[in-house]
Amino acid sequence: MDPKRFEYPLGTVDRGYTNRTLYLNLSEGRIESRPVSEEMKRIFTGGRGFGLRLLWQATKPRTRWDDPLNELCIACGPLGGTTLFPGSGKSIAVTISPATGVPIDSNVGGFFGPFLKFAGFDALEIQGKAKEEVVILIDGDEGRVRIEPAGDLPVHSHLLGDALARRYSPDNPRAISTVSAGPGADHSLMGCLNFSWYDNVRKTFHYKQAGRGGAGTVLRDKRIRAVAVKLSKMSADINHPADPERLKTVGREYNKEIKELDPRQNEMARVGTTHLVTIMNNFDTLPCHNFQFGSHPQAENLGREPFRKRFHPGYDGCWMGCTVACSHTVKDFSLKSGPFAGEKVWVDGPEYETIAGCGSNWGIFDPDFVIEVNFYCDTYGLDTISVGTAVAFAMECFERGQIDLEATGGLELTFGNREAALRVLHQIARGEGFGAMVGQGVAKMKEIFAREFGADPELMADIGMESKGLEFSEYMTKESLAQQGGYGLALKGPQHDEAWLIFLDAVHNLMPTFQQKAENLYWFPMWRTWFSLNGLCKLPWNDIVPADNAQTAEPAKVMKHIDWYAEYFSAVTGVEVDLDKMLKMSERVYNFQRCFNLRQGFGRRRDDRIPYRAMGPVTKEEYESRRERYDGQLKELGLLDPKGKSTVDKMGSLREHREAQYEKLKDAVYRHRGWTQDGVPTLAKVKELTIDFPDLVELIKDNS
Repeated sequence: MDPKRFEYPLGTVDRGYTNRTLYLNLSEGRIESRPVSEEMKRIFTGGRGFGLRLLWQATKPRTRWDDPLNELCIACGPLGGTTLFPGSGKSIAVTISPATGVPIDSNVGGFFGPFLKFAGFDALEIQGKAKEEVVILIDGDEGRVRIEPAGDLPVHSHLLGDALARRYSPDNPRAISTVSAGPGADHSLMGCLNFSWYDNVRKTFHYKQAGRGGAGTVLRDKRIRAVAVKLSKMSADINHPADPERLKTVGREYNKEIKELDPRQNEMARVGTTHLVTIMNNFDTLPCHNFQFGSHPQAENLGREPFRKRFHPGYDGCWMGCTVACSHTVKDFSLKSGPFAGEKVWVDGPEYETIAGCGSNWGIFDPDFVIEVNFYCDTYGLDTISVGTAVAFAMECFERGQIDLEATGGLELTFGNREAALRVLHQIARGEGFGAMVGQGVAKMKEIFAREFGADPELMADIGMESKGLEFSEYMTKESLAQQGGYGLALKGPQHDEAWLIFLDAVHNLMPTFQQKAENLYWFPMWRTWFSLNGLCKLPWNDIVPADNAQTAEPAKVMKHIDWYAEYFSAVTGVEVDLDKMLKMSERVYNFQRCFNLRQGFGRRRDDRIPYRAMGPVTKEEYESRRERYDGQLKELGLLDPKGKSTVDKMGSLREHREAQYEKLKDAVYRHRGWTQDGVPTLAKVKELTIDFPDLVELIKDNS
C-alpha cells in the first residue's frame, strides 16, 4: 500500500486542551482532524469521557468488537501531561471489548497520551481495518500523520520500541512513544496494549499496559502493528494552564509530601505495589488456588523484600516529574522458556496484580517464575490479570476432575506446576492446544468445558471468577461485601480501579455498616472515574496519605488530597471546581457508560451478578479452612446453630444469607445512583446530568 499522509497545522495547548481530535479510518485510508466543542468538554471533560462519546457516535446498537465500525480510542485529558503534579501521565483506552461486548476503559501510564496531546490532539479514534499490517505515525514535530506498511518490524512488543525509534527518531529515541500488542493478542480475547517510554539513563524502552478487556485484541484485529507518536520538545508549561503560579504552588506541596511520606509508608518508589502482597496475605484477602483461600505460608516469597533485591535501582516514573515513581524494572533477567529462552532482558514490573494472579493464585510462590510470566505476557500482549485468573480456573477444573489429560493435551495442570503453567502461557500466545481455549477467557471456557468435556455447569458457575465476561482482578472478597459490590456493580466488569474498597473495608474497617457500604459504592466509583477523565493516576490520592489523615472526619476519602485535585483542575482549566462539581463530572460519564452498556444489550440487574465464590465458600475445603469464623457468623446472625450440623448444611445456610445480602446491596446502590431496581438510569437522572440526548432518551424509554 502507498503511505497515506495527512498534514495539520501545529498549535498550542490552551488550558489543558488542543480542542481537536484525530480520526483515522483504516478501511478507507481516511485521516481527519475534528473539532472539540465547548459542550463536549463540559459534558465529557476528557480522557475516558471523550473516548466513550466518540465510540458511541461511531457505532450502532450491539456493534461487535470485531466489526469495522468499532473504534479504538485513546485520550489523555486536560490535566494529563502536567510535569508539576504527581501521577499526571495517564492515557485511557476505550473500545468495545471482545470479552464483554460492552465498552472497556483501561487506564495506562507511558508517554503516549501526553505526547498525543502535545502533538496536537485531545483524542485519537481509529476505525475500520487495514488490508495489510500497518504502522501509524503521528509526527508532532512536523504536523504530519502517516499510515504506512509495517514491513519487517518485529511482532513482539519488547522489540518494537527500539525498531520504531530507529525508523522514526534514530537520534532521539526519547521523542518516540508507541502503542502495540504482540502475537498473544492475535490469538486470544485478552490482548493488552503496551504503551512505551524511553529511559535515557538505562538506554532502553519501558512499557506499561492497558490490560483489561482485550483492547490489544482490537488493535491487532485492525491489523495495526503499532501506533507511534513523535514529540521532540517538552516544557513544564506545555499544557498552558490558566494560572501557572497556582499550579506550581499546589504541585510543589503535593510532591514535597510524597517525598517525605512514601519512604515511611509504602516505599512505592523502591518496591512499587509489591508491598500489598504481605498486607493482603495478613488480612486473608490474597487470592490463592483460584480464590479458594486468602493466605498462604509462602506468601512472603512474593512480597516486597524479594522484589526489592531484584528491582534495578533508580528512578522509575512512567511520566516525567512523577514523584511516586512506582514503575520498577528488572535488569538482565535470564529467560528459561519460550522463544527467547537463554536471552537476558529487561522486565517491567511485576506489580501486585501480576504477582497475585500468576503467583499465589496458581499456587506458585517463586518470584523469578512470576518475573518470567510477566515478561512474556507483556511482549505477547496479554493481560496478566485475565491470564492469571483464567489459568487458575483451568487448574481447579483439572484438579476437581472437570477436565482431564485428554482435554489439556497431556498437561498436568495442577496448582504449583510451573512447567505446565508456562506451557499454557506460550500456547495462548500461539493460539495452540489447550492454551487456545484458556485464551478465550473464563466465561467461554465454562461453555467449552461443559459442551466438550462434560464439566458441571453449576460448579463452574460458582468457581469461575468472571463477571460480565471479564476475569476478576486479584482480591479475595468473601469477607468484604463492599468489594463484592465493587466488582459486580462495576460497569466494565470486575476491575478494582472503579471501586477498590477491599483495603478500606477488610483491612481498615472504615465502612462497618451496610448503609456505609452502599453509600461508598456510589461515592468511590464516581470519584475514581474523575481520574480517568483527566489523565491521572489514582495512586498519589490514597496510597500515600497525609500524616494526620487517620484523625480526619473521613479518612477513607483523603479529603486534603481531594482539595488539592480541585486546585489542580481549577488552575489548569480556569474552571473553578469543588468536590461536588468534580463528582458531577464523573456522574455524567458514569451514567452515560451504563447507558452504553444498555445499548449493547447489557446493563441490567442480571448483568451485575458475581460467582458465589466471590461471596462465600463453594467447597467443603473452603469452609473448613475458616470453620471457626463461619460457624461464629452463623451463630451471631441467628441463621443456624452450627453445633452438630454437617458442613454441607452450614454452607447452605451461609450461602442463602450471603446471596440475599448481595441482592439487597444491589437495591441500595441502585437507589443511590438514581437507577431503577433493574439497574437502568432513570430519565430524571439523565436529564439532571444534561446527558438527555435524543437517542439516549429513546434507549431508556425502550428499556424501562
